[in-house]
Amino acid sequence: MLTLHVAEASPEAAVVVDGAQLAAVGPYEALAAGHPRARVRRWPGILTPGLLNPYGPELLEQAYHPDPREADRLGTEPVFGERALALLGANASARGASARRGVQRLLAHGTVAVAGELRGRAALDAVRGAGLALAGRPAGLPGPASFSPVPLVLLPGLAPGKPARFAVFDVPDRAALVREGAATCVATVVAGRLVYRRR
Repeated sequence: MLTLHVAEASPEAAVVVDGAQLAAVGPYEALAAGHPRARVRRWPGILTPGLLNPYGPELLEQAYHPDPREADRLGTEPVFGERALALLGANASARGASARRGVQRLLAHGTVAVAGELRGRAALDAVRGAGLALAGRPAGLPGPASFSPVPLVLLPGLAPGKPARFAVFDVPDRAALVREGAATCVATVVAGRLVYRRR
């Protein structure tokens, strides 16, 4: 089944998804006319190719992402440093669960690709399981590891025949996305699947 995604502030950049691929990219009116049977998903903000997060190893192998049941003891934010390494070293299942929760946080920030050499099976399995792309790391990382790194790295433009991988941010334009950051993400699509939707 075809799905047409359109965002209010970027109707010129709508996409039609067919399975795991982009079938068409262009203005909403033209795509709706050309694909009248497509299911339509409307989003606030802008539709983008999604983000590359250059901090894959730091966020998925060197940070511990607490389980909600651990919130009273560890809080809800990622744990870094020696404490994280101790928690991750406890057992393989802790590493795998933490990496999966870290990937969910990445998806919630519009990330569709990660960079940096992932060495552990837990992180690699979590990334591959979610369908995130692996990319080369940009030279010279600008700051500390973050789910909303500065500067944001948008992937190249969307085109028919390419993987259906994109994110929608509830901002009026790209300048606002740069100012307000990746936490404005409302939806992330990977391999044609809606893998994150803000409630």
